[in-house]
This record gives sequence, C-alpha cells and structure tokens, in this order.
Amino acid sequence: MSHFFAFLSRLKFIQRWGLMRNTTSENIQEHSLQVGMIAHGLAVIRNTYFGGEIDSGKVALLGMYHEVAEIFTGDLPTPVKYFNPQIKEVYKAIESMAQKKMVNMLPGELKDSYRHLLMNQEEDSELWQIVKAADKICAYLKCVEELKVGNQEFLTASKMIKQELEESKLPEVNYFMEVFAPGFSLSLDELKYLEKDL
Repeated sequence: MSHFFAFLSRLKFIQRWGLMRNTTSENIQEHSLQVGMIAHGLAVIRNTYFGGEIDSGKVALLGMYHEVAEIFTGDLPTPVKYFNPQIKEVYKAIESMAQKKMVNMLPGELKDSYRHLLMNQEEDSELWQIVKAADKICAYLKCVEELKVGNQEFLTASKMIKQELEESKLPEVNYFMEVFAPGFSLSLDELKYLEKDL
C-alpha cells in the first residue's frame, strides 16, 4: 500500500499568501496546476519564437510537482524563507528531506519515474529556470487579480514582482508579460467583448 497520491491530494488544504489579507484564497494544488500550465506555455513560446528546444511536457510536469515538499513544510512565506542565508539553507534541507520522503512512499518500480520530478531541482538548469519564471508570473498574476477587486494589500508585492519579471533575461517571460498578462486585469465582460472582434 502506498500513500503517495493521498498525500498529493492534501496540497489542496495548504493555503498560500499566509501573511496577506486575501479576497480569494489560493491553495498549493491550484497554484501548482497554474505554474505547470504557464511553464508549458513559456517553453512553447521559447521553442516557437526564440529558437528553443525545450521539452514542454517535462516543464509542465516539473511545474505541477514543484511544491510537493510543502505537503510537509506548509507554505513558508517568502519574506521568512529568505530572511537570512541560514534560514534559506535549513529550509532547503527540509525540502530535500520531504522530497525524498515522497519518493520513498512509492512502490520500488515507480520511484525512478517520479524521482526526477520531485528531487534534484537544479536551480540553474534550463528547465528549472522556466519553472521558476512561471512561479514568479503566477505570483504576479495573483497580485493583479487581488488589485483588480480593490485589495491594496498586494500593491507593493505587485510592483516588486513586476520589476523582477521585467529584469528577466528569458525572452519568453517578456513575451508572456506583453501578450498574455494584460488579460488578467480585465473583467469577464471585457474579455467576452474583446473576443467578439477576433
């Protein structure tokens, strides 16, 4: 018997943005799906417009599983996680232990198929750069959605994250921000109206 997927299902109980007043709650499970979809989109954009040869399917899977350790750690807010180098180092070690625990829940024959998704998250690898960029875009889009309904709690975060995205060296990030991100500030009626003209 394995509890792997039962543990994965508990991602829906872990709320993000714990230090912020939210008008709409966001859990890790839905966040992970959005990161997977946007990471896939970034890979496709790079391959289509910027000469990339990225495995968009693998990037999508990495995005879907990138927060699995939080089943055990919870969502540690960014200001706490990166408060100083010691906290960051200890948290990385805890994440690594949690990832290993998840892999070890699997039957032996399945471990290799999941190990590359759950562990060895090389921050400088090309695929992980895209996943991290997608994660950052998702944080920005959450800010946009909160600001759209008047929640000024996310104003400073929005400005800081947008600046980080504007400084990105990944051309697919700039493309996404110019072409796709503006739609997130529109209402449903505005989106419907604009689609009529296409």
